[in-house]
Amino acid sequence: MRVAKIPRCMSTQHPDNVNSPFFAAGPVLDGEDEIQEAYYTLSHLSCDEQMWDCEGKEADDFVVKKLLSKYAPFFREHKLGEQVFLTLRVPNPEIEKAEAKVLLETLESIPRSFDVAKLFYGDGAPPIFEVIMPMTTSAACLERVRRYYGDFVIGKQDRCVCQDDITLRAWLGEFKPGEINVIPLFEDKERLLSAHEITREYLEGKDFGHQRVFLARSDPAMNYGFFSAVLLNKLALFNLHSLSEETGVKIYPIVGVGSAPFRGNLKPETVERVSKEYSGAHTLTVQSAFKYDNPPEDVRKGVKKICERKAGKPFAPEEEKCLRVIEKYSEAYRKEVSALAPLINRVAMFVPSRRKRKLHIGLFGYSRSMGGVSLPRVITFTAALYSVGLPPELLGVSALSDADMDVVRDAYPGVDADLSDALEYFNPETGFAPEGIAGKVAELSLDFAKSEEHAEITSRIAGALRRNEVEGVTHNVLRAASIRRFLG
Repeated sequence: MRVAKIPRCMSTQHPDNVNSPFFAAGPVLDGEDEIQEAYYTLSHLSCDEQMWDCEGKEADDFVVKKLLSKYAPFFREHKLGEQVFLTLRVPNPEIEKAEAKVLLETLESIPRSFDVAKLFYGDGAPPIFEVIMPMTTSAACLERVRRYYGDFVIGKQDRCVCQDDITLRAWLGEFKPGEINVIPLFEDKERLLSAHEITREYLEGKDFGHQRVFLARSDPAMNYGFFSAVLLNKLALFNLHSLSEETGVKIYPIVGVGSAPFRGNLKPETVERVSKEYSGAHTLTVQSAFKYDNPPEDVRKGVKKICERKAGKPFAPEEEKCLRVIEKYSEAYRKEVSALAPLINRVAMFVPSRRKRKLHIGLFGYSRSMGGVSLPRVITFTAALYSVGLPPELLGVSALSDADMDVVRDAYPGVDADLSDALEYFNPETGFAPEGIAGKVAELSLDFAKSEEHAEITSRIAGALRRNEVEGVTHNVLRAASIRRFLG
């Protein structure tokens, strides 16, 4: 397994931004925009890794060729695969049946990218050597990808097309790199709690010095609620740290945080707080809102802090107490979301897209877990609720007792600060908040400054919805999002 610098700041393509970047041809980023985005985030923002999403959209398998040819001066000084990194997120064939063969096309593109980089740099260092497997449910998910690449992409080079003919290696050239690293992405409660066990099984019999592991933060929030998502990540980080100490294999966790408090609350001004909260994480993600909805100089300073941070020992939560709170809170959260589903789906129609992508099918979405209730993806879900003055961070909170909140605060010291950030945009006057939330908010006695401008806009949106008006709603959704500095 290749040992290289392990990136600390992963730029992603999550479409949670209000504003389009200056280089985009329009409000919806397409494939060519994303080529320029990869260069911009690595060169101008100084992120050390760009995730290239091959899942749910028309991916560009020639990304390495385009980057090296179009931005040669930068990549000659900052070697791709050694100083800056491009990491592919591939479809999971077990879940995304329509996208299944995109996995094979993506794996086949890795040796071609190697050939391009070899001509550019004159050596044999691979520009791409890692892929992310979303919705990982078992060690077998990872092993299939690793073996397919080794046996069918690389392994075929010693075979002949015709009997007694030259090998593919002799005909087409050598296929490299000889192996790739597969990064599991754990997205649901069961797998977050067993992330260390799945990782341990995958590591068995392999001489790996290190392993990266990706922990989702957004989808768990949508499926189980805000508090649950944080507690699940905390438990996973601690268990992975224990696995690293047990096996001697260095585990480098990635936590996928967005700008909304519901999705992680990572903004340029909160880097130190989030870094401390997820002290066991080696890598944090900066998503589109972080990059494009804040002043560029603030973004660069925030990225610099992320790149310079050192992962610490993760907090050791009391698992049994945390699981009791998760179970109780998640049940209340899901009931409230089920009741709000018609409203969320209605507002979602007014939330504009920011990337050209197909529907990503969530592994444990509401269509499976909540009796057939269908909801949009998490960024649109979050945007819809904020747009009517109901931050999703508040859903389910009224079910928590003082003792429950003590458990949450013990495991999640920054919870009050994150809730306060969300409460700036709470507008009970819209009338959409479930019963008990306003009282619970008052009971928590949190210090926050309500955004009157945001409240005025969300009241307008609520009024338009009640009058069945559509004109101006999308405009106001974007106005409110601009005040928050994230779409969803």
